[in-house]
Amino acid sequence: MISSPIRVLCVDDHPLMRDGIAFALQSQKDMELVGQAVDGEEALTLFRELRPDITLMDLQMPGMNGIATIEAIRKEFPKARIVVLTTYSGDVQASRALKAGALGYLLKSMLRTELLGTIRTVHAGGRRIPPEIASELAEHISADALSQREVEVLRSVAAGNSNKIVADELSITEDTVKGHMKSILSKLGANDRTHAVLIAIKRGFLDG
Repeated sequence: MISSPIRVLCVDDHPLMRDGIAFALQSQKDMELVGQAVDGEEALTLFRELRPDITLMDLQMPGMNGIATIEAIRKEFPKARIVVLTTYSGDVQASRALKAGALGYLLKSMLRTELLGTIRTVHAGGRRIPPEIASELAEHISADALSQREVEVLRSVAAGNSNKIVADELSITEDTVKGHMKSILSKLGANDRTHAVLIAIKRGFLDG
C-alpha cells in the first residue's frame, strides 16, 4: 500500500526561501507542499483550512511572529507538528520555540542538508534539534533568565540611551536602572553595558 505524501505548509515572509523549499520538496515522492503563508495570520488561516502534517515556520516575520503563531496553532490543534526555520541560533529563541511546542528547529544555513530528514523525523513522531543548538541550550539551561523589565532596560541601552533617558522612558528612577544593569551584567556574565548588549543579542533576548 502506498502511503499518502507528507503534506507540508511553509510559512516564511521571504519569497526566495519559499521558492527554495518548494523546489526541494517537489523532487520528493513522499512529500507535497500544500500551502505557503507569508505571515502568522495567514499561517493560522491556512492551517485551519489545510490541516498539514508538517508546518515549517519562520521565526522572524512582520506582525505576528513565529513563536506567537506556533502558540496560536497549537492552542487550536495540540497535535500540530511544527518545525522552526531561523537564521538565528540564540538559545533563548530556541527555548521559546520548543516551549511553544515546536518539534524541530532548523537553521536556514542547514536546509540543504537537513530539511528533508527533519520533515521525515518529525512526521514519524520524533524531534530534531541540531547538536549546536542543543549544546547552546544545555550551556544556558541553569543560567538565570532576564526579567521582562531587564530586557526593556537593555533594549533601551542597546539603542544608545543613557541611564537618565532609560529611566525617563520606563518611568523609573536612575538608581533603579543602575540596579537593573548590575543584575543584567551579573546574569549575562558581561564586563560592561556594550558586552551585555552583544551577549543578549547573540542569545536572542533582544530579538523581536
